[in-house]
Amino acid sequence: MTKIAPSTAKAPIAALTPLYGPPITFDEAALVADAARAEAERHGWPMVIAVTDSGGHLVLLCRLDQAQHGSVLVAQQKAKTAADFRRPTGAFESALADGGLHLRLLGMTNLTPLEGGLPILRDGRVIGAIGVSGMQSTQDAQVAAAGLAALGA
Repeated sequence: MTKIAPSTAKAPIAALTPLYGPPITFDEAALVADAARAEAERHGWPMVIAVTDSGGHLVLLCRLDQAQHGSVLVAQQKAKTAADFRRPTGAFESALADGGLHLRLLGMTNLTPLEGGLPILRDGRVIGAIGVSGMQSTQDAQVAAAGLAALGA
């Protein structure tokens, strides 16, 4: 049996994921949410957009007319997941699709493994997150990305 030697150099945490920074301001959150809302409205998608600070606490929530009520909590959970784990929620969705050991993620009660949650970065640090729900997860992710683009993140 061939033995594979473990790597002797371990990457520091900062090299793996961005560090946390000062939390997003309300004005920044409004800019992100407004851009996301404009993208959703441009397509006629009734969605919920949640923006949280770097601790995953809600800063701003926007529920468009006729957005399903269940999406209010899902959007918040996507944003919280993106802030808490400092990565897009789509990474968890992809991991689950790979199966195998990744299925352990289903036992975690503090994450939402659906596309549509993105961390918001300023100077390479997580200052908040956006979560979008209401359509297919790829459409949710599209609207979340439009929100980030407004902040230049």
